[in-house]
Amino acid sequence: MKFQNSFVISLLIVVSLAIIMPQTAEAIPAFARTHKLSCSTCHAPFPRLKPFGAEFAGNGFTIPESEKERDFISAGDDLLKLNKTFPIAARFDAYALFDSDSDVTADLQTPWALKLLSGGTLAKNVGYYFYFFMDERGEVAGIEDAYVHFNNIGGVPFDIMIGQFQTSDPLMKRELRLTYEDYNIYRTKVGDSNIDLTYDRGIMVTYDIESTGTGLVGMLVNGNGKPDAGDDRKFDTDNFKNFGFRLIQSIGDPLSLGYFFYSGQEMDLNAGSAKNKVTFHGPDFVLGNGMFDLTFQYLFRKDTDPEFTGVDTDVETQGLVAELVFSPQRDKSRQYYTLLYNQIDSDSDADDYETITVGITHLIARNVRGTLEYTRNVELETDRGVIGLVTAF
Repeated sequence: MKFQNSFVISLLIVVSLAIIMPQTAEAIPAFARTHKLSCSTCHAPFPRLKPFGAEFAGNGFTIPESEKERDFISAGDDLLKLNKTFPIAARFDAYALFDSDSDVTADLQTPWALKLLSGGTLAKNVGYYFYFFMDERGEVAGIEDAYVHFNNIGGVPFDIMIGQFQTSDPLMKRELRLTYEDYNIYRTKVGDSNIDLTYDRGIMVTYDIESTGTGLVGMLVNGNGKPDAGDDRKFDTDNFKNFGFRLIQSIGDPLSLGYFFYSGQEMDLNAGSAKNKVTFHGPDFVLGNGMFDLTFQYLFRKDTDPEFTGVDTDVETQGLVAELVFSPQRDKSRQYYTLLYNQIDSDSDADDYETITVGITHLIARNVRGTLEYTRNVELETDRGVIGLVTAF
């Protein structure tokens, strides 16, 4: 496969960048209003999370030391904890698109996205988060992220999230990227398979071994995305459940290493008893000091029968995502530069994909950013340019 040569070249580039580097949740302004903190406390820039923002999200969107009884309604019941104000925010994205690989080479995507978000405290060590897509690419998409988060269960660093989330969240959060270009291996579905690493319904658990800097993440999901419940009032369409696991190990402040595994089965009810087993696995690492931040992800996917023929026809897919973000003045920067590389090399030729993206982000305000982006599709030899405006309020 051509992937192997490209993978070696990409890995050499990544390692070279790592050597020369200096060593040292979705954006929701409702949190800033509630806690009276700047967006830059959690984001640099929004929606990309800083370590404090990741910790805040990991604690169920609570800052225990800043919570005061006056922030909650007193109803004479110690078991009732209601916020005096209901936290809500909105996000609006608009783009002008220039695409050489289309009959429509210029498109005004205004708006591209409009959504309402809310998150906060339900009870001690219990938080929630959700957002409703009022307009996604011109249609109502409904609820995407929506979960309740139980934090530090039993007084130990053990958390449970119940609801709807992306199964790629333990890796790289697609909703927090700075680019119009996506992390494409996560949303690729091979053949007629309905399994990818985007939204699903289920349970996610996390446990931190603080003494060694080790993080463990596990999940159990339906495995078929987020379709409407059918006439039988069931979300899942077969008896199978999918599970995933990720191990994360911190190596000092600048580096963390991880390994991800995900497996499940699916049945096409229109194809008799034909089944497809899907397995993902692969390493990743994050290296950065706030000025240069590099994320690298390799995933190997195997489908046993993605066309549901009833005969095992193994299809192998390899995916690579490498992203470098340069923040000249770290979290005080108003300008950010992003270099993103996507590659998918599959036995299913229709799923092959390779792009290089260069992006510039400028903060007009903490919660208003302009974007300029260029993507070269190496596979198709086409070009795409994007000028964007992303706001949160």
